[in-house]
Order: sequence, then structure tokens, then C-alpha cells
Amino acid sequence: MSDRSERDEKPEAASRYEFGKSTRRTFLSRLGMASLLASAAPIARAFEEHSEKAQVTSSDLKDAIPVSLRVNGKKYDLRIDPRTSLLDCLREHLHLTGSKKGCDHGQCGACTVHVNGKRQLSCLAFAALHEGDEITTIEGIGQPEKMHPMQAAFVETDAYQCGYCTSGQIMSAVALLKEPCGADDAEVKEFMSGNICRCGAYQNIVAAIQKVRQGAKPQKVG
Repeated sequence: MSDRSERDEKPEAASRYEFGKSTRRTFLSRLGMASLLASAAPIARAFEEHSEKAQVTSSDLKDAIPVSLRVNGKKYDLRIDPRTSLLDCLREHLHLTGSKKGCDHGQCGACTVHVNGKRQLSCLAFAALHEGDEITTIEGIGQPEKMHPMQAAFVETDAYQCGYCTSGQIMSAVALLKEPCGADDAEVKEFMSGNICRCGAYQNIVAAIQKVRQGAKPQKVG
């Protein structure tokens, strides 16, 4: 007698057979469902954490204060968190992204701007403390069609490689022109020591600065 005939005569056995057959067919599907259930808790926790962060952000906005900044000759009326650094304000609120965030600890110089004509590490300064100050970023130094002599010197002497530190280097170099820096290269290196170039273009950076200081046309080094 065939298996089918036996199942017809014994409904209970047929039921057990079909259950086993169904289990084999859906094994992978059930395995996937088990994995989904196992991951549901972490997903839920992540969603809750995201919601909490959103609530914190909303709470921070309630504490925003009015701040008026003058940047590159233009006045900006803002509402910002009082803890906002000048660098973050420039980049995130005014979208002046030429000033770079490197170390965010005042050690690399990539965020250098000018405040009232003097160089300043914008990552270490609170934006709210600079109301009434004249702030200048790399965007206010010059534009591609009308570059500052220091910018032109950096281009002509290849005083950059990846370019990430270049805006900070140029801002410090322009400030150096008004500082009591000695005439030799060693003095220039000392005055520029707060700006790090991870690519190692220091020789050409010094050459660019010296050419501008001497009023000569920059020549490529190397």
C-alpha cells in the first residue's frame, strides 16, 4: 500500500506528516523571522536614543540667544546656542566653509581666522563673545578672480598639497605680514609654527611668505 493510502486511512498520521513537511519548507523563513525578532530590541533602543537626541536638540534651541556678527564686512543677525564655537557658527550657520575643522582643539591651525586684524583660532572661541568685532575668513581675503598676493604666492610656489590646511596657513601668513617677524626663514617658521601641514609643504610655504614680504614675484620651489 502506498504512503498516500496510509495517510488516507490514518488522518492523524497524515496530519503529522503534513506538519513535518511544512516545517521543512518554511525552515529558512522561520529562521529569518527569528533573526528579525532577535534584532528588534536593539532597533527599538536605537530609535528611542534617536528620539531622545532629537528632544535634546529641541531643548537646546529653546536656549538659543540672539547674536550679531560682522563677517567679511557683512552683518549677520543669528540665534545660536551660547556654546557654539566661532568655527561652527561660520561653517554651519553662515556656510563659510573655507575655515576648516582639523583637530578642534586649537593645535593644528586649520581654523585660523582674523578678529580685528589679528589671527584667532576659531575653534577655541565662542561666537557669542565676538559681537562688535570685525571677523575675516579666507573668503574675505580674496577670490579666484582677484586673489590676495599671499594666495597667489601659495599657488605659484606650490605651497600646498592636499589643501586642507591651506586656508589656515594663508590666514596666518597674511597676519604675519603685520607682525614683528624677523627677516630670515627661521623667524618665519617660528611665527608659523601654530599651523601644521601634514603633507609637509613647509619649505614652499615659507618661500611663498618670503616672496610676498620681499615684494618679489614668487618662484616655484623644487
